[in-house]
Amino acid sequence: MAGIIDFRALEKELEAAVAADEKYQRENQAKFRAVHQKVASYEEFRDIVQASHLKPLEKKDKMGSKRNALWNSYAIKGSCKQESEVELSQELERLPQTSVEFYRDWRRCMKTSQERYQLLLQLGPKNLGSIFQADLGFGLLGEFLGVLAENACINHWDCILQILESLSGTKRFGLNVELLSDQEKVNCRHLFEKLQIMWTNSRSLLEVSCVSHKEDTTDTQMYCQEDGPEERKLMELMHLYQIF
Repeated sequence: MAGIIDFRALEKELEAAVAADEKYQRENQAKFRAVHQKVASYEEFRDIVQASHLKPLEKKDKMGSKRNALWNSYAIKGSCKQESEVELSQELERLPQTSVEFYRDWRRCMKTSQERYQLLLQLGPKNLGSIFQADLGFGLLGEFLGVLAENACINHWDCILQILESLSGTKRFGLNVELLSDQEKVNCRHLFEKLQIMWTNSRSLLEVSCVSHKEDTTDTQMYCQEDGPEERKLMELMHLYQIF
């Protein structure tokens, strides 16, 4: 009937207009945040804008029991605490799969250096390389080096070495190294010093084992004295990370 106002249609139109305005404001704010964070690539800028609708978890959304998910058995093997599983923050629903998810979880969920260290181990070199294949966000490399330097232990030596190698393959890695702050450079040097000490100690134990072996041969002695691929990789990484 002419002259009758369809209030339901007006309500839907108003809701659509409000939603569109909220989306515009939300994405506009995300753009300003991305610029303020000095993201290193357009792809990272775009991902931050596209993820602007994501919200932090509420207390009611968290799991009732502790999360002890075994995400990466390689990283867990030989844990310094001799634990079969590594506990992550209960706020982390799943491991991040993109740079945006990683940056969000790294900031919001990983409250301590130990939690951040466990996250890096859980992801492992392969996943980290995939997440940051396009680019490693500005400032993250320095944070990674600080976390690894603070928490590195001998049982994770090989995994840490592979993580460092994987990060060195990301785009603009050389520029990220150049942009490390003075403190981050100190952390980097400290990390490699710890790795060198760990390798020296483990090699000393190996040499003692070789000498005391009942079937000690010339070939075995030569094997103990030679520089292995791990030590060569360590030296190569020290050069890439500009540890002179």
